[in-house]
Amino acid sequence: MPALSTGSGSDTGLYELLAALPAQLQPHVDSQEDLTFLWDMFGEKSLHSLVKIHEKLHYYEKQNPVPILHGAAALADDALLSVHDTVAQKNYDPVLPPMPDDIDEEEDSVKIIRLVKNREPLGATIKRDEQSGAIVVARIMRGGAADRSGLIHVGDELREVNGIPVDDKKPEEIIHILAQSQGAITFKIIPSVKEEMPVKEGKMFIRALFDYDPKEDKAIPCKEAGLAFRKGDVLQIMSQDDATWWQAKHEGDANPRAGLIPSKHFQERRFALRRPEVQIQPLKISNRKSYAECAGHNSGSYLAGFRRSFRLSRKDKKTNKSMYECKKSDQYDTADIPTYEEVAKYRRQPNDKYRLVVLVGPVGVGLNELKRKLLISDTQHYGVTVPHTTRPRRSQESDGVEYIFISKHLFETDVQNNKFIEYGEYKNNYYGTSLDSVRSVLAKNKVCLLDVQPHTVKHLRTYEFKPFVIFIKPPSLERLRETRKNAKIISSKDDKGTAKPFTEEDFHEMIKSAHVMESQYGHLFDKVIVNDDLATAYSELKTTFDKLETETFWVPVSWLHS
Repeated sequence: MPALSTGSGSDTGLYELLAALPAQLQPHVDSQEDLTFLWDMFGEKSLHSLVKIHEKLHYYEKQNPVPILHGAAALADDALLSVHDTVAQKNYDPVLPPMPDDIDEEEDSVKIIRLVKNREPLGATIKRDEQSGAIVVARIMRGGAADRSGLIHVGDELREVNGIPVDDKKPEEIIHILAQSQGAITFKIIPSVKEEMPVKEGKMFIRALFDYDPKEDKAIPCKEAGLAFRKGDVLQIMSQDDATWWQAKHEGDANPRAGLIPSKHFQERRFALRRPEVQIQPLKISNRKSYAECAGHNSGSYLAGFRRSFRLSRKDKKTNKSMYECKKSDQYDTADIPTYEEVAKYRRQPNDKYRLVVLVGPVGVGLNELKRKLLISDTQHYGVTVPHTTRPRRSQESDGVEYIFISKHLFETDVQNNKFIEYGEYKNNYYGTSLDSVRSVLAKNKVCLLDVQPHTVKHLRTYEFKPFVIFIKPPSLERLRETRKNAKIISSKDDKGTAKPFTEEDFHEMIKSAHVMESQYGHLFDKVIVNDDLATAYSELKTTFDKLETETFWVPVSWLHS
């Protein structure tokens, strides 16, 4: 084959090669049909044109071309700006026909809207206007089909749906028509004259403190538009324009459509009309029982000074009225109505104090045994409070170890100043757990494990302590009988008590007490652990502690600002 020439005279070299190729390949072609194909392919004019362009560009590139003028780049910029100015000065607005002279100024302007609706709801509610009787758009659900279209607004009057007049129909009938419609839906509406404020993405997050099912709510304007949630769910508030019904969606939900939930004020009013189901009664210290052995584990010893909580009854108010009428009472706490709590994300920083860990559970559930195992696992990391008492110190006791021994007068003064988390009287002596004892443990850079009655939890939920509340819950009655058959209860903490086996009455009381705690104070619990098996419950508890120190949690907004 002849070689390709790339010099200045190579214009014809490639053409000659193309022309000669079929003849040179003829000995190697089996049929006349193939040879005809080659002649046709290499004789194609478009191929020759491409070859010619290639040769010209190759030759031009070898000449190393440079701009004729040194200011060519600047001239190109000027030309570009000139074109831009020319285009920008032109008027591209459409030329509209003149308005007709006979238009009726009183006539309402009608807008025809077509929306494509799949299986999702339209995302709008309607109502009949009390004054005009017209069917109007009551609300637009944020993120729904109507909201995304930007064509339908609150206050718009609805005249037709898919060509069906709706003036004489009830809102429920219209909703049924919309529910049955799929694909494109055509609306004829009269636009509202109200100017709407620009929609902003909701940045407020709340934790629900109760369960809600819109299907069971007779007051909701549209059950299909409602948002169901469970106690503890975090919701993103999308709109609070309606004082009765907020718009919200589940935090992290990829679906942009919001749903209706009762507003805080509305739900508080509804809860206030209901009587509390149960009232928790404080336990008398004379009947106080501590669960020392669980699920077949026989603990032969009880840690000295380990009893750190007091579930005590207050004496008759007539005896010492001023002392026991402090704000930290059961009556004060049950006046609160759990609805929603505004929350924000919080993650403990390395230099922050540890969060207070509050353990709550009924007598005999194994709470103290779990706390004991945590303390033994790492005495440098976990700590418990030292309680106060007015009883005389015994010979084998040291002040500040088993108890902090103070006078009765000082104890009563501290009670009046609300320095105690819990307190009570037993055999004419006062016992109590102080706030300062919690601060003392946290100041040592330890995790403070605090065992208290649930009604005191509310008063610990502050910026200072940022408590994480864990509810230790008993298993079923059958499992209690099975796992506690060899376990015992140690009663009468302060005196030498005897270990007694669990009775059937103890099991029933434990389950009943747990139900009362969870139903009345469950909205304050961050974690629920069922103590079915001590080793499993401890493992779950330890995992929770590890996450608490490293992961991000939702906490009340007030905890992020002092």
